[in-house]
Amino acid sequence: MSQTLRQRLSDFALQEGFAKTGICTPDAIPQAAARLEAFVGAGRHGQMAWMEERRGWRGDPAALWPAARSVVMLAELYTPGHDPLAVLRQPDRGAISVYAQNRDYHDVVKKRLKRVGRWLLEQKPGAQIKVFVDTAPVMEKPLAQAAGLGWQGKHTNLLSRDLGSWFFLGAIFTTVELEPDTPENEHCGSCTACLDICPTAAFPAPFELDARRCISYLTIEHHGPVDPALRPLMGNRIYGCDDCLAVCPWNKFAAAAHEVKYRAREDLIAPKLAELATLDDAAFRALFSGSPIKRIGRDRFVRNVLYAIGNSGDARLRDVAARLTGDPDPAVADAAQWAVARL
Repeated sequence: MSQTLRQRLSDFALQEGFAKTGICTPDAIPQAAARLEAFVGAGRHGQMAWMEERRGWRGDPAALWPAARSVVMLAELYTPGHDPLAVLRQPDRGAISVYAQNRDYHDVVKKRLKRVGRWLLEQKPGAQIKVFVDTAPVMEKPLAQAAGLGWQGKHTNLLSRDLGSWFFLGAIFTTVELEPDTPENEHCGSCTACLDICPTAAFPAPFELDARRCISYLTIEHHGPVDPALRPLMGNRIYGCDDCLAVCPWNKFAAAAHEVKYRAREDLIAPKLAELATLDDAAFRALFSGSPIKRIGRDRFVRNVLYAIGNSGDARLRDVAARLTGDPDPAVADAAQWAVARL
């Protein structure tokens, strides 16, 4: 019965738009707690205090919800239709991570997860579910590997032989007992493309990340001024960084994304730094309504834009930065002064 239900569940998830489904048990990642402890113990989580505060649940999915018997992991494609590295050759433009060039994936994936979850409850009256999309202490990547969706590459992101690397993960914890899938093995071989391209050398070793040097962390999670030594290495990346994902050879097998809400907005593929620097809070909220970028707020975003302006080498942008040297936000004012000095 479970095997039949498992196949029907996968078929329904595909109909709903997910690219792949895998199942594991809540206790399938016993190594996660120790790895997380080492990561936090070394301070590599930076300002992400929530990783330390809730590491007990994060390191042990069974503790998060003891009643759960199965974890359904689902992959949601957002494969770009353009070269995400092309904008890096346009220093007067800002580079925004592919996943943030349109609608917030949290909202899109969660609605889809709930539909799949409701279907499962209809098949098993009396059962319970909880759905998670990167908003709870759940280690999605190790769970996804345990569920056979892919493996964590040397850049610590999840890779798949048939999907590439451009996909989100969603999780459904359930009291229903489902037949688990075979965990996926690592298939990186001797390749080090993702490690070699990292602008800030954020990987101390293969399969290890120091978030404090990662541009995605610096532009999104880090508040206040960024270390002056790292600013020149950020280039024109103003929200996230796709370098290590984009160079992965497994992307030659990447499947196309069909969800139109992930299709890049033309105005966010390579936006002009000069225009972004003029955003006040209201304009920022209007431009990024429904976008994950909205979460970091105007001040942090404009701070990032000013670092990019300072790295542009474009003297025409000096006056743009100069107008923000007295900004009420100290980090913005500091970034503006730094950019002016650089130009």
